Amino acid sequence: MEDFHFPSQIKLLNEDNLRLDGRRLDELRPIKLEVGVLARADGSAYIEQGKSKILAAVYGPRELHPRHLAQPDEALLQCIYRMATFSVEERKSPAPSRRETELSKVITEALAPAVFLKYYPRASIDVYIQVIQADGGTRCSSITAASLALADAGIPLRDLVSAVAAGKIDGKIALDLSDLEDKNGQADLPVAIMPRKGLTTLLQMDGMMTREEFIEAYELAVKGCQKIYEMQREILIQKYIDIQSEASEEADEQENGG
Repeated sequence: MEDFHFPSQIKLLNEDNLRLDGRRLDELRPIKLEVGVLARADGSAYIEQGKSKILAAVYGPRELHPRHLAQPDEALLQCIYRMATFSVEERKSPAPSRRETELSKVITEALAPAVFLKYYPRASIDVYIQVIQADGGTRCSSITAASLALADAGIPLRDLVSAVAAGKIDGKIALDLSDLEDKNGQADLPVAIMPRKGLTTLLQMDGMMTREEFIEAYELAVKGCQKIYEMQREILIQKYIDIQSEASEEADEQENGG
C-alpha cells in the first residue's frame, strides 16, 4: 500500500505572491517545442516544460495486431505512457506501474476526440510517450507533445489538443504547477482542450477546492492551454515553411545542375 503524505508546510509564495521559481501565479513555465525529431517514426514531437522533458512518437495508421482487437468502423488509438528509470530522483522500476497504465488511458481519452478515427477502420494508431525527466505536469505535457506528433504524422485532426494544469498553492490559484508545488499544494486540476472547437477533453482534480476556486482554476487553465495552442501552431507552421524552403532549394539546384 502506498503511504499517504499530507501537504508539507513549505512556503511556496513570497509576500509579493511570486513563486519559488520567480513566476507569477498566472505564468506558464518556459516551454520548448520541436516536431519531426525522430526519423524512424511516422510523426514525433519533443517538449520541455520547466524541467520536464518528454518525447512522443506516432506510428500508423497501420495494421492492428492482434487482429481480433481491430474495430470494423474506426481505428484503435493506443497511447503508451512510460517514465524512464532515470526520470525521477529515486530510480524508478523499469516495469510499467499502475500509474503509467492509468495515465496511458487518460491521455488516450484526451486525444481521441480530436482524431478522425473513422478514416482508418480496422487500423491502429500508436502513440508512444517517454518521460525523460519529470518535474510535475507530465500528463498534460505528454498530451501537448502527442497532439503535435499526431499532426506531424499527417493524421487528420479536428483540432490540436493543448493541456496544462492549474492548482492551489498556499491558498492561491496558480497555473502550471511544478513538482514541488504539486506535492506541497492543496489541489491540482489538469485540463486539456481543443481550443478552436471550444471543447474540453480532459478534466481531473486531485485535492480540495471550493466551487469558486474550481471555476477560477479551470478558467486559468483554459487560458494557459490557449497560449500553448499558439505555440503548437507556430512550431507546425515553421516546420512546413522549412520543408517548402528546402524543396525550393533542391529544385533550384536541380535546375542549375541541369
